[in-house]
Amino acid sequence: DAIIYLVGVQELGQIHRRFKKDEKINLMHIAICKLLEPYGYYSFDYVDDQGWPHYKNTELLPSLKAGEQAVLMKEAIVQYFLAHKLID
Repeated sequence: DAIIYLVGVQELGQIHRRFKKDEKINLMHIAICKLLEPYGYYSFDYVDDQGWPHYKNTELLPSLKAGEQAVLMKEAIVQYFLAHKLID
């Protein structure tokens, strides 16, 4: 969850501020959308007047067991890090 939160902060681009609890939940949502975007589940829609990105659901997520969800998210995180040249 911490890595997903940090991906959300990175995508928002407001790294030097504190976030309220509801904003942290929104950051995790941003991250999940961004991480699953390459898989075709979400697509970027727009940035609102406060700088928050919004995504639209483009394909229903498959029904996955908890372990399968974890594997998908871990794979998506690694792909995000590779795409942003954060790891080799």
